[in-house]
Amino acid sequence: MTLYVGTSGWQYKDWRDVLYPADVPVRLWLEEYAAHFATVELNNAFYRLPTRENFEAWRERVPAGFVVAVKASRYLTHIKRLKDPAEPVDRMMTHAAGLGDRLGPVLLQLPPTLRVAPDLLDACLACFPPGTRIAVEPRHDSWWTAEVRTILESRGAALCWADVQARPVTPLWRTTDWGYVRFHEGRARPWPRYGHRSLETWVDRIATTWSDDHDVHTYFNNDPGGAAVEDAVVFGRAATRAGLTVTRTPSELSHRHRRSAAAHPSP
Repeated sequence: MTLYVGTSGWQYKDWRDVLYPADVPVRLWLEEYAAHFATVELNNAFYRLPTRENFEAWRERVPAGFVVAVKASRYLTHIKRLKDPAEPVDRMMTHAAGLGDRLGPVLLQLPPTLRVAPDLLDACLACFPPGTRIAVEPRHDSWWTAEVRTILESRGAALCWADVQARPVTPLWRTTDWGYVRFHEGRARPWPRYGHRSLETWVDRIATTWSDDHDVHTYFNNDPGGAAVEDAVVFGRAATRAGLTVTRTPSELSHRHRRSAAAHPSP
């Protein structure tokens, strides 16, 4: 198994002096991020779809082998609510193709008010080019049905496993031969950190679900205060100890952040 470990986005001002040295300008933060991580979830595509030229520029700024997961535009998921998906899916994928071989999975995060709509989901998934890795993150409990699971399996789409407050808020269904996990908020201090035992539990869940020849993408979305970066480091080390093949994570973080973490140890 290759366990891809990264964060949801990279442009956070409070990551200065955590991941980014004070003397590195903001315009070089992606390069700095890619020196420490091998994957990122591009979440600003959700708010406004970047141009193909934007995606091409990002491709040129990251090294070979770097993987960019793309969060689908809210126009498709939140405004259209999966209806009439052909045009928005085609536009998004045409733009994202600018990433070339750096393009990883596409995440469809559904609005929490969207109730189960199996036919809409199936029609939307059918619009993506063959071979596209798609992860789906429903956020209404009505989606947890056998019919939805069958649609994901038949389309080769992954159910995104989501964690909020150190517990799964989705079923732990394996619907395809690769995985996608998002960490939204832990329960350790300082907020919104994850505790070591919580992350070790997630390593065990992943290791017992997928075998050695499968990929699992994991992204920390708890960005305030650099928590996502710190947790990604701890998670990656725990997975390495468990014998998993893990993509690169920072070898060390700034002194300022280490002092902060020491003042608020994780349970």
